[in-house]
Amino acid sequence: MRAVRVGVVGVGAMGYHHARIYYELSKQGLVELVGVADVDPARARRAAEDFHTKAYTDPQELLRAGVEAVSIAVPTSLHRDVSLLFLENGVHVLVEKPIADTVEKAKEIIEAAKKNNVVLLVGHVERFNPAVHVLRDVIAEGIIGQPITMSAKRVGPFVKRVTDTGVIVDLAVHDIDVMSFLLNDVPVEVYARARNILHPSGMEDYALIILTFSSSVDGVIETNRLTPYKARNLTVVGTKGIAQLDYIEQDLVIYDERFVKKARIQREEPLRRELLHFIHCVQGLEKPLVSGEDGLKALRVAQAAVESYKKEEIVRVQW
Repeated sequence: MRAVRVGVVGVGAMGYHHARIYYELSKQGLVELVGVADVDPARARRAAEDFHTKAYTDPQELLRAGVEAVSIAVPTSLHRDVSLLFLENGVHVLVEKPIADTVEKAKEIIEAAKKNNVVLLVGHVERFNPAVHVLRDVIAEGIIGQPITMSAKRVGPFVKRVTDTGVIVDLAVHDIDVMSFLLNDVPVEVYARARNILHPSGMEDYALIILTFSSSVDGVIETNRLTPYKARNLTVVGTKGIAQLDYIEQDLVIYDERFVKKARIQREEPLRRELLHFIHCVQGLEKPLVSGEDGLKALRVAQAAVESYKKEEIVRVQW
């Protein structure tokens, strides 16, 4: 099977790694990295030099260069416009999470993908963490019994570069998606508390979110950009035991009444798994693990959480 012609729009903190992995995949003959585009010429040149490809400052140039598939890692507020540019020209799209900054824009992206019969994958990278899939099997097999509560902590140092979304849409959306994926369920009620403490954008940089799923499982998410260390973990309490997952270390430990068991997990870079999956989807070998509709669901819940903390009340999620 011939190499897929790929490109990356936005080569900042996340997009640079998309370009890196595509470059690595190009050495295996899986893709051809046609080019990278970024409004910052110096940033585009650096990525292009590092990964032996061409630098552009306008996504239109990348489109004219003949890409078949593209990763979009621009600020969230630009996801709709850049995604539509490629989707409407028949190019397959992997758009970083969240899918968009509003539900309405997310729907436009989804409709454009359907209309033009192209792949749309939303970059909820934690779905590609090997430990998450082992935990899903643990829950499905009843090893910890019926889930009762899930609690996630996603905290880290101050980050000034993210200015168009707060921590709920930018960070908590990961855990909203993972919890929904693990339970194969959706939250029906959301209550959130959030504040802006340090970030000059005025967006919330701390949030505590309580989700109630239709199955009556409760989820709690703590997230901030205030903690001097990075932590990414999830605990699931069931009727027969507890599972503790560390996203960063890709560790999963199961506790029951008699034993403490550590799962065997083949560690892999989640982003590499995600991009390889995207290429397989483009080739027709797989179906998107995180569809546009999945991205929309996570965004809808995140926006309900924003509404909740602003109104200081429980919000019903409209499905």
